[in-house]
Amino acid sequence: MFIKIVLVVFSIGLTGIFLGLQQDSSFQESKARGAVIYQDFCVTCHLPAGEGVPYVYPPLARSDYLLNNKTASIRGIKFGQRGPMVVNGISYDNTMMPLGLEDEEIADVMNYILTSWGNTTEKMVTPEEVAEVGPR
Repeated sequence: MFIKIVLVVFSIGLTGIFLGLQQDSSFQESKARGAVIYQDFCVTCHLPAGEGVPYVYPPLARSDYLLNNKTASIRGIKFGQRGPMVVNGISYDNTMMPLGLEDEEIADVMNYILTSWGNTTEKMVTPEEVAEVGPR
């Protein structure tokens, strides 16, 4: 009986480790794809290090808005962004047109920017999470 319990606990532990490694691998792959998407769609306005242009294009680097408004950030990428917003204490009032990205691409670029330039997150954005975000 004792051996069965030990084997069950051991196998549950291995399953948890495997799932954690699998998610970490998926997260890393998502961020790598997101880096490519960022270079294709975002770098022109938000610049290579995510610093943006003060008062014109908000920064993504160490962005309080991005980290505190994940759903709104997903919505902005998915449907475009218009109207005033405050990022790191600076007001912005510009327009970002919808980029035409698929839900998986939006998740990938979110995972990239949420883990770059001083931003940190441990929770991976998924395509399913992006699919749940609708227009305002």
